[in-house]
Amino acid sequence: MRVFAIADLHLATVTPKPMTIFGPGWAGHPEAIFTNWRGVVGDGDLVLLPGDLSWAMRLPDALTDLAPVAALPGTKVLLRGNHDYWWTGAARLRAALPTGMLAVQNDAVRVGNVVVCGSRGWLTPGYEALSDDDTRLLLREAERLRLSTQAAARLRQPGDALILMLHYPPASPPYPPNPLTAVIEEARPDLIVYGHLHGVPPERALRHVGGVPAHLVAADGLKFRPKLVLETREG
Repeated sequence: MRVFAIADLHLATVTPKPMTIFGPGWAGHPEAIFTNWRGVVGDGDLVLLPGDLSWAMRLPDALTDLAPVAALPGTKVLLRGNHDYWWTGAARLRAALPTGMLAVQNDAVRVGNVVVCGSRGWLTPGYEALSDDDTRLLLREAERLRLSTQAAARLRQPGDALILMLHYPPASPPYPPNPLTAVIEEARPDLIVYGHLHGVPPERALRHVGGVPAHLVAADGLKFRPKLVLETREG
């Protein structure tokens, strides 16, 4: 099974928001995502979607945005981003998602021989100190990530790969340790995928956390083509 990842789809069928306001590199979005997806992803593949999926404010409107994504090849695993205001409680969301779409929220999922866990994340300490509110939110997200990694440990079977998804990057320059990296180092995933950063070439982004490979998969940095991050052998 092949595992792809792409974040920040920023779909806006019901709540129009042309992404070209953020730069000409977004021209042709989101059709470019759909075209490139069909060109690289097969029905038996897994696609990770770590956040900022739809500009909708309500779940029914977000489902309209997600319908064409659900129709694309592969099983999809969704994670909440900072702009996914439509994201509801886990039970209601999972009951509404189309077939072949799974969601991670304080837990984990297993698809084939891959276990996926994760949390939205938040701003992390870097050149500037965090506000009290940011520190509180970061600690909350770290606890949610811990719940997810613990659920992953219960699901994981010998030979399974463990992938950790975040929407925000797990650390900020100059990359001091933070509550998220502590959870990551304890869980020891095989790789990390994250999004959120726009206009940043993936080769210039954070690429390792405590020796664990990390992949920036924001759609614009990938030129709207899902990135192959893992290929596994089942059985």
